[in-house]
Amino acid sequence: MTHEDAPAGAATATAPGGEPEPAPPRRFRRDRRHKTLGGVCAGLGRHSDMDPVIYRIGLAVLAVTGGLGLIFYGFAWLFVAYDDEDETEFRKLLTGRVDGPGLAAIVTALVGCGVFLSMLNNGGALSFAAVLALLLAGAGYWSQRRTTTADADPVAAQAVADAPPEAQAPPVTGAPSWWRDPIVKDGTHVGGTGYFWGPPDMAPAAAARPAGGWPGGRGRPVGPGQPRGPRPPRGIGALTFLGALVAGLVGAGVTWDDRSLGHSLQTGLACALGVFGLGIAVSSFCGRTGVGSIVLAVVTAGLLTASAALPGNISTRWMRTQWAPASAAAVSPSYELGSGIGTLDLSRVRLGAGKSLAVHVEVGAGRARVVVPAAATVELRAEVGVGDVQLPGDASDDVDVQPGVEQRTTLEPPSGTKASGTVELHVEVGVGQVEVSRAS
Repeated sequence: MTHEDAPAGAATATAPGGEPEPAPPRRFRRDRRHKTLGGVCAGLGRHSDMDPVIYRIGLAVLAVTGGLGLIFYGFAWLFVAYDDEDETEFRKLLTGRVDGPGLAAIVTALVGCGVFLSMLNNGGALSFAAVLALLLAGAGYWSQRRTTTADADPVAAQAVADAPPEAQAPPVTGAPSWWRDPIVKDGTHVGGTGYFWGPPDMAPAAAARPAGGWPGGRGRPVGPGQPRGPRPPRGIGALTFLGALVAGLVGAGVTWDDRSLGHSLQTGLACALGVFGLGIAVSSFCGRTGVGSIVLAVVTAGLLTASAALPGNISTRWMRTQWAPASAAAVSPSYELGSGIGTLDLSRVRLGAGKSLAVHVEVGAGRARVVVPAAATVELRAEVGVGDVQLPGDASDDVDVQPGVEQRTTLEPPSGTKASGTVELHVEVGVGQVEVSRAS
């Protein structure tokens, strides 16, 4: 009986000298025997002496409301080992042993990060997720402390003390390198290595394989009349890529007409990422996982994260729009354009002395061009997420693209011109250029 298999109440054991020996601290490990997916919730339930169903429901709710459940589960799956081994999935990936559980953990964490970034603007959902996470953590901590402070069971402690030591396997001299599988007498390998890369000394063994191949990876040649082994499973990388492409196009096409560009891209990329994750899971269970699917899934997750940062006012259609009010009374307080070139012509607007006019122009992606009256004083506030601001007198070829451009200035009327009223102009462009010129 190991320490982890001992009852929860057995906090101490009797040492040979008669003094109580404290049990080692309980460590969080994944549970292989009662796992549903990766054994994370089962390990949490055993570590805190709670029903794993509580953690499963809680993490599922956290996954939907903000992605925190997927992030925690993916990283715990990746960095926490099983209770019967000391090697984590992350360490296996570093040594080149890329298999289904490690890939599923990475995809889970990436999907969770994408969902979390897409929910940054939803403060209510994130607040609920934070409160629920604190409640789960507090309940687990309280249950663990309640278990560890309980009175020790003397019968269980005596059983632990009287239990004989576990049988240990004799040491094996000259064991092969952990980079490869067991070696037979002729120096060849039994089965595949299970790695994407390895030391250079593995190449001669692979080169010694006969040209005809060995059935099922066995270390003996195929003779006449002997049946060949089963064919290795075929990869499904091409089908996975095709399915992800179709799912991405369908998801983006459904939301292309009535949603913003960022929302459409997020929908399509999320559908594609789901197909990649399903393909990787299926191929891992079938015994064949392609590197291309992994790389494409990581790239898709990165694009999904980048699409979440796009401004919400960028539309999916490029348009050219011109607004030309004939008088000050016809000027609207706000003009908006999703994507394209929007031109606001105020050259025909006449303002009397001491009069003021406030105008707001917003373009998601493209160019916002404003023509101000010839004799008006302009109080300009220009904001560009990524792009440039062109003012009267600037050279047309002097374009300086910068992120986070904000410029406040006052444009006085030309010398010799009788000043009229004031135009309070506020121009916003997400990605593109702000151009302000004065009517002749």
